[in-house]
Amino acid sequence: MGFGQEEDSQRCLAAPVKSAVDKFQLLPAFLKVRGLVKQHIDSFNYFINHEMKKIMKANDLLVAHHDPNIYLRYTNIYVESPSVEVDRVSEELKPHFCRLSDRTYAAPVKVDIEYSKANLPNKVEYKRGVLIGRMPIMLRSSHCVLNGKDEEQLARLGECPLDPGGYFIIKGTEKVILIQEQLSKNRIIIDTDSKGRVTASVTSSTHETKSKTVLFMDKEKIYLQLNQFVKPIPILVIMKAMGMESDQEVVQMIGRDPRYGSLLLPSLQECASERIYTQQQALEYLDGKVVYSSSARAETRKESRAKSILLDVFLANVLVKEGKFRPKCIYTAVMLRRMMDAILNTDTFDDKDYVGNKRLELSGQLVSLLFEDLFKTMNSQALERLRRSYEQQNRSSPLEIFPYLTADIITQGLERAISTGNWDLKRFKMHRKGVSQVLSRLSFIGALGHMTRISPQFEKTRKVSGPRALQPSQWGMLCPCDTPEGEACGLTKNLALMTHVTTDEEEGPLVILCYSLGVQDLSSLSAEEIHTPGSYLVIFNGLILGKHEAPKRFANAMRSLRRSGKIGEFVSIYVNDKQHCVYVASDGGRVCRPLVIADKGVSRIKEHHMKELRDGLRTFDDFLRDGLVEYLDVNEENNALIALYEHELDNDESGAEKDDVKRSSITHIEIEPFTILGVVAGLIPYPHHNQSPRNTYQCAMGKQAMGNIAYNQLCRADTLLYLLVYPQRPLLTTKTIELVGYDKLGAGQNATVAVMSYSGYDIEDAIVMNKASLDRGFGRCIAMKRYTVVTESYGPDILDKIVRPRRNVDGSLPQNMQILDEDGLAAPGEIIRNNYVYVNKQTPVDRNISQRGDRKYTDAPVIYKGPEGETIVVDRVILCSDTNDKLTIKFITRHTRRPEVGDKFSSRHGQKGVCGTIVRQEDFPFSERGICPDLIMNPHGFPRGGELKGKSNLPID
Repeated sequence: MGFGQEEDSQRCLAAPVKSAVDKFQLLPAFLKVRGLVKQHIDSFNYFINHEMKKIMKANDLLVAHHDPNIYLRYTNIYVESPSVEVDRVSEELKPHFCRLSDRTYAAPVKVDIEYSKANLPNKVEYKRGVLIGRMPIMLRSSHCVLNGKDEEQLARLGECPLDPGGYFIIKGTEKVILIQEQLSKNRIIIDTDSKGRVTASVTSSTHETKSKTVLFMDKEKIYLQLNQFVKPIPILVIMKAMGMESDQEVVQMIGRDPRYGSLLLPSLQECASERIYTQQQALEYLDGKVVYSSSARAETRKESRAKSILLDVFLANVLVKEGKFRPKCIYTAVMLRRMMDAILNTDTFDDKDYVGNKRLELSGQLVSLLFEDLFKTMNSQALERLRRSYEQQNRSSPLEIFPYLTADIITQGLERAISTGNWDLKRFKMHRKGVSQVLSRLSFIGALGHMTRISPQFEKTRKVSGPRALQPSQWGMLCPCDTPEGEACGLTKNLALMTHVTTDEEEGPLVILCYSLGVQDLSSLSAEEIHTPGSYLVIFNGLILGKHEAPKRFANAMRSLRRSGKIGEFVSIYVNDKQHCVYVASDGGRVCRPLVIADKGVSRIKEHHMKELRDGLRTFDDFLRDGLVEYLDVNEENNALIALYEHELDNDESGAEKDDVKRSSITHIEIEPFTILGVVAGLIPYPHHNQSPRNTYQCAMGKQAMGNIAYNQLCRADTLLYLLVYPQRPLLTTKTIELVGYDKLGAGQNATVAVMSYSGYDIEDAIVMNKASLDRGFGRCIAMKRYTVVTESYGPDILDKIVRPRRNVDGSLPQNMQILDEDGLAAPGEIIRNNYVYVNKQTPVDRNISQRGDRKYTDAPVIYKGPEGETIVVDRVILCSDTNDKLTIKFITRHTRRPEVGDKFSSRHGQKGVCGTIVRQEDFPFSERGICPDLIMNPHGFPRGGELKGKSNLPID
């Protein structure tokens, strides 16, 4: 190779990626490490490995009420791998076994403890591996048996390699905890209430307390509303109670603008009219307004009551050190300033429906809340039972806490909540229904779509259009098409293909970093200096850290640290010029997505990077580490200018100068534009040729498509399972289909469709079907149904029996027992008809335990009730024991069905139709080449002119 050629090839490799096709390889690399179901698994892993230890540390010491020498301390908590005890021997538990035998897939939670006894107060005893409960384990999480297994090992365990995991198995049923949508905590939200008053509210949430603080303006005066006070309190009284006795300082803290002073004037006058000038007077005034509950005894001193509310409940997320209320004063002043900005300029209101103001709670956070509640309940009950046994003067029971720890509270509490979906936590005033649902197994894509579903906080019955509208901020984060019709429309949403939901990150190092990058601590500044022109407040996770004189430089420094991997990749830095604030966020539940970084409009990803990815030398994490790709959340996207395609950056001949300006301001490039769609909408071919509601209809119907659900579908024992006999791969696929593995587990068939009017049986979306096609197996399906029989136990050795069938005199079996085997159960492969016996069971007549000798039994056969004239076959018989060690027999019946009049068919474009009639092939039209269609569709099914949805695609769907 000559020197010139070598130089050319080097230049080629260093050139920016020209087309979007080259960057497509980033998508499968991303889906290996993040996205779709991975956020459920990451969130659960974070709970098991970190959150659980934090909960234990917060509640690690139990001390007896009557004797402080009796104590118990937790030193460690850990979760073992899933196991079940059989005859006192621990055996590994496999998910498929749990599905078949109606067990819960759970692992023991164990603690190490140190404790003392009453009679030996100085002697400390240690115990390791004390069982305190069983934790349901999410499939494919770090503690699951399936974690890190390859395809062959998964097949040995009876699992499908394409099954995404991310759900629980509770009593044999697959349960998925839906992503819950919440308004973000610890953030100032400016809004109007039902009476049209301007309000500033903060929902504070810390590990200890959860409260809501609301400031509102009524008749030009500003009040604080807090549940602990009988009526709204003038805001200046609160400021004075926190030690801000100077009115001038309050005005300075809010801002120098004289308009702020004039808005605050009526509140100042009201405070003066109440004759409140000092902190002492303000606290006395507040004491008169406190709500006293029955538990707050009269002996608590008054002053401490009002002060403790200001310390612990009012703005609970702002910490007060050494009784100095200054941080809370500054926070209140910022709230007042934001309120006044909204009054003076109405476009500074916050939008509650804006995706940046929302947080998504994942299964890890929800199980964490539940576990914390149950752990505290278990501890308090142990102390209560110890106190009772002490008071009974019954010295036979040991006076130590350890024996009173019961494992049932945590085990049953977790199992009950996940199986019913009711999260009732009185401690956190949380009463939610429908948090978990049975995983939809109608089709493979139905299960995958169920994992990415977001459950709303709104009641579905409210007829409001605001939360239902498609928000521009949903672009790339939430799917614009995939939402149900009817009352939940626009409220129940789905994640887009490349969305990632963040988990909490360690806050301490980030705070130190902010201060070392030039953030000035507010405690060292006077009220006058807080809002100097040109300086911005720095707000970290809702807390005001300080102010910065050069906000743009600070933001760029933080971003370059993030790109070089020095701080977490999901930390977001957002400069808000309207509010003069820099927001730094590292909290969990934010939605973010990866984008390619561009320098002055030139992509950082070059051809040689993509070649390394294709050759397996690079992973997606390497792209992040090298600062080629970064995650942006919804707020930070406001500071970015994102190009859809790279060729948009190439200059035209005309207007090159203007393009240069535009090009240099572009900061990011989309990886792939089709990732704005979710996993279900991504299956629609040519969605941009479709009328938009059609895409929404297709998202609902694509989940019901009959096909394959998993590789292990014939080993499963679902209540009802529909399988297509001849599923086909679509001739026309989309990129998403290959990404999620849908081409390996397809649903539906390629049909030859004639678009013409025929007979009148095809009016109003009805279709006419070809009988010969149906005879050849078009649209044929298998329905598998499960019947369960449990043998009851009535006492020791008093059980139901299954006996061999009694034969007639000539040795033949009775008519209704023809299908029974010698063991008294229906044999696999036999045709079962109505009124046939499929379990020859006998129950004891006398269930009295005292009876000895031979017991009398009476026949109690289990009889099959089914449709007449159908050929239904016993497919499999499964014998297992349930959690109570009762023998359970499961029969799976198989029934082959062919399409008939009234069955629903649909193309992949929401073009649904019902079979109107079935016509013989001889009477069917045919083309000039003699091709007979499988079905005929009425041309009136197309809306005129519009929505000719990629006509090229129609005949092959």
